[in-house]
Amino acid sequence: MDEHAAPVHADPEHAGDAHAAPERTAPGRPGRRAVVRALAAVLVALAAAALAWWRLGPVTRATTWAEDGGVFLREQLAYGAGDTLLRPYAGYVHLVPRLLVDLAVHRPVEQYALTLSASACAVVGVVAASIFLLSRDVVRPWPFRLVLAAVPVVLPLAPVEISGNVANLHSYAMALVPWLFSYRARTWWRAGVVAVLTLGATLTELQTVLFLPLLALAWWPARDVTGRRATPVARDRLRALPVTVAALLGCSLQVLAALTTERLSRPGDPSVGDVVRGYLLVPFGGLWDRDVAAVGSAVARHGWWVVLLPAVGIAVAVLAAFLVAGWRTRWVLVALVLGSAGVWTAALVANRSANGRWGSIAGPALAAIGPNRYAAAAGMLLLSAVVVAAAALAGDRWVRQGEGYPTGSRRRRPTRTGGAVRVLRVGLGWCLVALVVTTAVANAAPARTNRSDGPEWAPQVESSVGVCRADPAAVLDVRTVPWAAQVPCALVLRDR
Repeated sequence: MDEHAAPVHADPEHAGDAHAAPERTAPGRPGRRAVVRALAAVLVALAAAALAWWRLGPVTRATTWAEDGGVFLREQLAYGAGDTLLRPYAGYVHLVPRLLVDLAVHRPVEQYALTLSASACAVVGVVAASIFLLSRDVVRPWPFRLVLAAVPVVLPLAPVEISGNVANLHSYAMALVPWLFSYRARTWWRAGVVAVLTLGATLTELQTVLFLPLLALAWWPARDVTGRRATPVARDRLRALPVTVAALLGCSLQVLAALTTERLSRPGDPSVGDVVRGYLLVPFGGLWDRDVAAVGSAVARHGWWVVLLPAVGIAVAVLAAFLVAGWRTRWVLVALVLGSAGVWTAALVANRSANGRWGSIAGPALAAIGPNRYAAAAGMLLLSAVVVAAAALAGDRWVRQGEGYPTGSRRRRPTRTGGAVRVLRVGLGWCLVALVVTTAVANAAPARTNRSDGPEWAPQVESSVGVCRADPAAVLDVRTVPWAAQVPCALVLRDR
């Protein structure tokens, strides 16, 4: 054995956590890596946006949803973008949705619904690409990161209500924020990009405050190739400052809005049964079947073991991953699991209308339960935890030059356990990811959503052009789901 060879730490994550090591060990290679990563991110963004668009179906993406045609449009027309971007609604700020509504208003009005659907899908693409890049510290193998990045798009419940409209983009902010907060930037321009994304996400969703403790991972010292804690220079440590400032600023403004703005929805008083049974039926059951009524029907026919048994299995797998993973992965796993439960519980406590009283219903009533939009964010976080657990169990078998070994050769990483235990662990990891992929494919095709019956926006506007020409001062009542939008004829005639 070469006495000059660098020692290898026994912890796979320590080896993979060697970000203090420079990435310039071979001329030209870092540049090529950066180009490959950028191209991969672009491809992930385009594929995710296209898949989200396709899953909606033609009628859904042509129909305006809720606040998109309600308060967001009404206030934009009344006050303009400057006075509405940070205007609270329902107790918190909605920066990104209001930006996209302002964009849609400046396009031909008959394309308003399609513009919002397309822009919402584009944001989901950016979220997917960001997760693909930012999760590299925790999920090394790129196939697992690809599955993780796809979670916001392939979640079975996503097209039912939250996908393809800007009113529910805050749910996707919840899926992205754990990776923004925990990311350790290697360059200042990356730190700046992450800070901008963080500001957009935190100023779109109040509950991002739940993940503020993950900022500690951005400040935590890197480890060198031996697994020992490195001592970076001060300027390297300060790269965590932009994301920290952005996160604290965005979350502070959200808390201020929550404390000073009256919420119209009445607070709830869920029982423990409502929270636990509801979680098993909707967020957890919705991971595997977008038809939550079918999940309720199965429970009514066969008993609660239908959801309890898979839940216990997933819990055991996540626990096993926690035990074999390194410290960074453990933090993220805990944050994702607790975040999923916390988001669900907070939704039921803050909104009486969100509580389906799952703790008290039984028999045929279980077959009549419907989807719940608050389940989507909880489901995305839980499904992300499952993929992270799968990656930790399956293990990262190879490292490249500059990612833990100084020699430039591709070496097998030592593992903590060998033999049958290792085979069982790796097999469990691949079974988990296979389960996620299988259910994603099974639920991928366009199906019924809350907007499947229309009414489509464009035909209503186009059929009213004559009315507007006869009375340019009139205001059209354009039907949306579940409300209606008031569209001034001046807007209809603007481009004609």
